[in-house]
Amino acid sequence: MSDITTVAVLGTGVLGSQIAFQTAYNGFPVIAYDIDDAALDAAKERFSRLVATYRVEVPGGARGRADEALARITTTSDLAEAAQADLVIEAIPEIADLKRSTYEKLGKLAPEHTIFATNSSTLLPSDLAASTGRPDRFLALHFANRVWKFNTAEIMGTPETSPEVFDQVVRFAGDIGMVPIPIHKEKAGYVLNTLLVPLLNAAMGLAAGGYAEVEDIDWTWRIATGAPLGPFQILDVIGLNTPYNILTHGPEGDLEIAAWLKENYVDKGKMGVATGEGFYSYA
Repeated sequence: MSDITTVAVLGTGVLGSQIAFQTAYNGFPVIAYDIDDAALDAAKERFSRLVATYRVEVPGGARGRADEALARITTTSDLAEAAQADLVIEAIPEIADLKRSTYEKLGKLAPEHTIFATNSSTLLPSDLAASTGRPDRFLALHFANRVWKFNTAEIMGTPETSPEVFDQVVRFAGDIGMVPIPIHKEKAGYVLNTLLVPLLNAAMGLAAGGYAEVEDIDWTWRIATGAPLGPFQILDVIGLNTPYNILTHGPEGDLEIAAWLKENYVDKGKMGVATGEGFYSYA
């Protein structure tokens, strides 16, 4: 067991809400933070849907454990309240300056013992470490979407991360039912996204360039590889705000593809499974 007893998650979007719920499901009190009441109302709806999902898909979920998890989650728009946890997991949008400004505020509010972890999909933790004010107690803890099923947790520190803190977070990942994947040195995209992001970008490039239809690109990938989902189905599960932010702000950005994604999907509210429509309709 790790020495972590209380956890806060900053950001209650698709993945942030899953991280919070998975942590609560495994017995930890969780503070779920977001910027305002509207965001927190949306988070409460996500948590309710996760209760239903865990009842069906997760062992023990139908025997009251999913409802118990919900009772362990407290929501707040007060960053000072969230900062008091032993571990703060940041899952806010993939915009480096936004993350840095959040860590600057957080570092002034949190006790000295608090560990900060970023769930950033593409940024290196060393890109953010200085803004935390505690680089020795900062690292990356990266989850895959649908955490209850695809339960990897990639742990990646910087040269300044304390080995004891690194090991503590590895143990915590195991404590919440994840398979810890220690990464020995910094790599943008970790293991998962180093493999996945080029696939997704290539798929969007094919569609944006008019080379093939979305459905045919997915069919090609699924038939030829035996994969259960095509790249556009994966993008819908992730939510299109994340790839859009990566394309516009990330190290592997592509403004032409971002413009295509914005015009045809984001501006029309087609953000993926969570909104009922993305590249496909989920009505």
